Amino acid sequence: MSRDQPPERNRDRILFHLKSRGPQTAADVAARLGMTVAGARQHLVKLLDAALVESADSREGRGRPKKRWQLTERGHARFPDRHAELTLELLRSTRTLFGDAGLDRLIAHRERASVADYRRRLGTRRSLRRTLDALAEIRSGEGYMASVQAEGGGAFLLVEDHCPICAAAASCQGLCRSELAVFRAVLGADVIVERTDHILAGARRCAYRIAPRRQTKAR
Repeated sequence: MSRDQPPERNRDRILFHLKSRGPQTAADVAARLGMTVAGARQHLVKLLDAALVESADSREGRGRPKKRWQLTERGHARFPDRHAELTLELLRSTRTLFGDAGLDRLIAHRERASVADYRRRLGTRRSLRRTLDALAEIRSGEGYMASVQAEGGGAFLLVEDHCPICAAAASCQGLCRSELAVFRAVLGADVIVERTDHILAGARRCAYRIAPRRQTKAR
């Protein structure tokens, strides 16, 4: 049970929960992680004292506002980028030595390699949902904390709660364009892929709406 876990372990679980789910009440945290509401509040206060979380009141209909907890910038930093400084230095060096054209070639090479790797690992799936579940598993293994949510009309949302290359993408936004292109190439011409949330645009996550083309109205 969660109550038998060391306090540090439970606080790490709360941080992970807030990272993957966004702002939550203490009751939400308690229900998800199998602890009492009072226990969840105690852990949240400790995380508040460490400047890892912050709270804000939100009103939903009538009644008293609910206190929702979310990660601070310091809390988000507990989920670090992969070798961010080295990646940034390599991007700067590539641009210096080979110019923007050389950097574009590097991104294109990475894109082709990603498409080939994902296609190989996904194989042939019988449904869009199974394909997306497998893709989310691959992306989670790469640090993106990915999941799939069903929407109406046969559409799905591919959600990535963490971006392990965020620092690099902020420096070279061609990487973000390439990520979208990779998904479109891997999933094929039978679906439409649109980015609906973008971390670099201020969202807490990146998300992509994926729908069968036959069910999408022509523009």
